[in-house]
Amino acid sequence: LQLKGAGPTPYSRTADGRAVLRSSVREFLCSEAMHALGVPTTRALSLVATGEPVMRDMLYDGHPAYEPGAIVCRVAPSFTRFGHFELPAARRDLPLLKRLLEFTIARDFPELRADADPATRHARFFMHVCERTARMVAHFMRVGFVHGVMNTDNMSILGLTIDYGPYGFVDNFDLDWTPNTTDAEHRRYRFGQQAQVAHWNLSCLARALAPVFESVEPLQQGIDAFPALYEREMRAMTAAKLGFATLEHDDEPLVDDLYTLLQNAEVDMTLFFRQLERVELSAGSAPTLAPFDDAFYDQALRTEHSPLLSAWLERYAVRARRDDQAPEQRRARMNAANPRFILRNYLAQEAIDAATQGDESLITTLLAVMRRPYDEQPEHARFAKKRPDWARRKVGCSMLSCSS
Repeated sequence: LQLKGAGPTPYSRTADGRAVLRSSVREFLCSEAMHALGVPTTRALSLVATGEPVMRDMLYDGHPAYEPGAIVCRVAPSFTRFGHFELPAARRDLPLLKRLLEFTIARDFPELRADADPATRHARFFMHVCERTARMVAHFMRVGFVHGVMNTDNMSILGLTIDYGPYGFVDNFDLDWTPNTTDAEHRRYRFGQQAQVAHWNLSCLARALAPVFESVEPLQQGIDAFPALYEREMRAMTAAKLGFATLEHDDEPLVDDLYTLLQNAEVDMTLFFRQLERVELSAGSAPTLAPFDDAFYDQALRTEHSPLLSAWLERYAVRARRDDQAPEQRRARMNAANPRFILRNYLAQEAIDAATQGDESLITTLLAVMRRPYDEQPEHARFAKKRPDWARRKVGCSMLSCSS
């Protein structure tokens, strides 16, 4: 258990250790939403308003203001991060670094304790971290989640999503989108860059661990294996999103072309993939864009790209018919990979605005809806709609800061 916002700790340095309601609502709702989506994550046990004002400069623009305070109780098997190993390594405290490594293996990777040989135990530990990290980031891409601050202090050795700060879910598909205001210039943590950032962070962890490894070879093996581990996870998840039994090598142009079209035409990622199972696949009929009527953000772009999207759907239908699976099986596969509901940024902001005025009902409703993200839930259809125009540029809906 870990409290966020309860006040100073021995590790607070000069900060006040407090958290504001807006960031606490976002973390509470999103960690539970991600768990229901099947993404490896820390969990949220409780959200409590403190009744105390907290001073924050939300956009770091020199305009601080008091906001309602809150505390989130977070839950995870471990909160150990890559950065925990970097600190003693930077201080050249090798005894402490070795103790931390052995403690982490004993507590969080008990299946490795049977390896009496330290070199084997350490090598397997690092490969496990690489595998779990690859799986986590592949899930990010599957559901359109952008962490926003994937530095080594926000990377769990268990491959769990940790520290929900300026995160966001992609609305219109955009591999270059970042929700973090402080990342707007360089876009280091943008949607399509997350696997590369995770790979870099693993190399940072490897450098920190190197002094206590007998050889750097197992560390290099893990680093070298990561791209293939990630590719394996992504291929399986992409196949499921498209309703294919497997993703074949010659499917890559089909996938790449789809992503280019979705980005250029400003198509809602979640709505497109969820509605894809409704496309007519029979050889006697041409698939149409009708299932995606509510997924476009710009009608001019829709008109411009409709011929290319229709041509892509025809290619998709031909490919889908090659799979020897019943339509019900295909739809079930797709609906288990493509959520109907995600915690869209504007929905979280609406809940924050209401809670700031003392109305907690939308938090409760959203929590219930997001715990069943793959169910249709027709009574909650409004929560599945694409981002409204008013939220395109609104603070809290399109871009966020690290301020808590």
